[in-house]
Amino acid sequence: MESMGKKFRQLLKDEEYLFTGGVYSPLDAQIAERAGLKSIYLSGYSVAMANGWPDMGFLTMTEVTRISSMVQSAVSVPVIADADDGYGNALSTMRTVQEFIKTGVAGIHLEDQRFPKRCGHIAGKTIVSREEAIGKYRAAVDVRNRLDPEFVIIARTDAFGAVGGSLEEAIWRGRAYADLGVDLVWSEFSNASREPAVAFAKAMRQSHPDLPLAFNYSSSFRWSSDANPFLFRELGDLGYKFIFITLYAAHAGMYAVWNAMEDLVKNQEQAQWTLEKLKAGHPTESHHVMARVSHFQELEKLYIPGSEDRIKSSHGFDDHRAH
Repeated sequence: MESMGKKFRQLLKDEEYLFTGGVYSPLDAQIAERAGLKSIYLSGYSVAMANGWPDMGFLTMTEVTRISSMVQSAVSVPVIADADDGYGNALSTMRTVQEFIKTGVAGIHLEDQRFPKRCGHIAGKTIVSREEAIGKYRAAVDVRNRLDPEFVIIARTDAFGAVGGSLEEAIWRGRAYADLGVDLVWSEFSNASREPAVAFAKAMRQSHPDLPLAFNYSSSFRWSSDANPFLFRELGDLGYKFIFITLYAAHAGMYAVWNAMEDLVKNQEQAQWTLEKLKAGHPTESHHVMARVSHFQELEKLYIPGSEDRIKSSHGFDDHRAH
């Protein structure tokens, strides 16, 4: 079986820039893959919110690794998972890297916030000292090198927007983390200005010209008529080779489900009829198709005696009869 870490590394080399939208479930990952995305980002905020919590350090490492394993098992494209702050100190991070390697995902990102972390867009962020951060990333890289050298580690710094933070501190940390052997560096900006992102990329290129950078597109701009958002190609030219819209599936899903549920409240059965008409002919029209029922029915026929006759003699979805 091909290493997903190796696959992700090859994509970074082959693509001018690699972009994706964040997901929070295996189904969303499968939809992203079928739609044509070449990699998947498993969003920590989205996973937390989907399970009823804000992104403020409530989920545990075992919960997130379980979901990561399910997501990567559902697709054939590499998954980068959000491993927060490693769920503790350097020694906790060592186990975190080990457990994420077991999931089969291509890699993870780790941040330098103080435990318990919070989303980079939520006020009150604090970061650990330089020394503690360096120890944590060094521990993560050592475990990676020992267990799976292809496993990707992205070092994220929240130094720009944290309490007492600055662009200069983000650059210092980005360079220090790169020196330790991480594969990509990500500075979380959480503002609507181009200048810090450009300055950070130029500084990193001066010291580490071949190191790919990661960019959280969700944090760059809130769209408005007077905004001047980056194009993906611009980011790629700056050195941001992995670009992800962290909560893309969650925002799309919340919007669609809210509208559908509100329609159901107002219009009762008419809402279901409207939804069926809306989806007619769309790739997601049949939930049986999306769940790959026909594929597993074929496996039943291959491995379980009597399956073909049982399927033919009962009512329900059968791909051969459906068409």
